[in-house]
Amino acid sequence: MSHSFNQETVFAIYENQESKFLTPFQRKALLKHLQNNLQPEYRRRIEIMLMADVGKSQTQICEILGCSQEMARYWIGLAEAGLAHKWNERPIGRPKIVNTQYLERLRELVSNSPRDYGYAFTHWTAQWLSKHLASELGIEISDRHINRLLKQMGLSTKRKGSQPKETNSPEDAAITIGDLKTTSEPSLNWSFNS
Repeated sequence: MSHSFNQETVFAIYENQESKFLTPFQRKALLKHLQNNLQPEYRRRIEIMLMADVGKSQTQICEILGCSQEMARYWIGLAEAGLAHKWNERPIGRPKIVNTQYLERLRELVSNSPRDYGYAFTHWTAQWLSKHLASELGIEISDRHINRLLKQMGLSTKRKGSQPKETNSPEDAAITIGDLKTTSEPSLNWSFNS
């Protein structure tokens, strides 16, 4: 299973074959782009369209290139629709919605009190940071992602002084019956369902 062809093989395959749906201009442009040093994902897109154009089936293309059925189907469809020139317009991978402005604002918010922004509480939580930034910048991400971003930036919503103190003496750590306060008389009215 070869994931990429050398230049001679590519041209030998496509030069002598009749085109099914690409125009001569589209075919020539795609072959020219293959000569460039492309990222493997972009190269695979072009190869899928060219192979489909010479009559290779979706299954054959997937076996030759080692790509998924979904990927082959998508790029074959684009080529058949006459949109082969859009091979590089769709970004690779999941789109990033968090930008530098978002990260700078997150850093600023965490370093200040929520009270400075009109909230009643004194410490930020990831959930409130997410809500605030969604209303301010229009970018909605989960509180788990907020925590991930904070960790990457070396920040946290936890205050350094808010950690519980460790006690070294056993009498500080023990609870005695005398520490418990009663507010009413004990009630012995128990009910049993039979």
